[in-house]
Amino acid sequence: MRISPYNHGPGALLMDYQKLIRTRRSIRGYRPDPIPEDVLGRVLDAARIAPTAANRQPFQLLVVTEAATRARLKEVYDREWFWAAPAVIVGCAEEAKAWQRADGFNAAEVDLSIVMDHLILAATDEGLGTCWICHFDEARLKQILGIPGNVRVIALTPLGYPAAEPRPFQRKPLEELVRREHW
Repeated sequence: MRISPYNHGPGALLMDYQKLIRTRRSIRGYRPDPIPEDVLGRVLDAARIAPTAANRQPFQLLVVTEAATRARLKEVYDREWFWAAPAVIVGCAEEAKAWQRADGFNAAEVDLSIVMDHLILAATDEGLGTCWICHFDEARLKQILGIPGNVRVIALTPLGYPAAEPRPFQRKPLEELVRREHW
């Protein structure tokens, strides 16, 4: 049963979110099945509504589904499971449109990271797999996809139905990652 995210009183039911974040895995094998447009639309819409600094929304998502174009992506990240997925999402940020702090910090990368996280969790909720990729040849990718020079490609993810059950993941204990009051 889903409840309002604002109902946190005594006895409030937990939302499905806790299960969702514990289900998400990095998938490195995809079935060739196409992603239905309504499913893809819900995933992209979840990314669209992600928060960005000062609501500037300085991002663009490029959806690559054509087989010939995906095959060319092996020039930027040579893992067959990556470009063989039925879709690849290219997360781009426009730094000139992003909010900037007085000390010069530009929020474009953070904004795009939040957008991609929304996309990845929505994909998981739809039964799709993803894998955050940030080790790629950005210059070559921009050439292949015609991305303008002033746009930064921050992250990629293949998108598709997992070919197999994902392996369990491990995370450090909370005590190693959280400090209180002082470093």
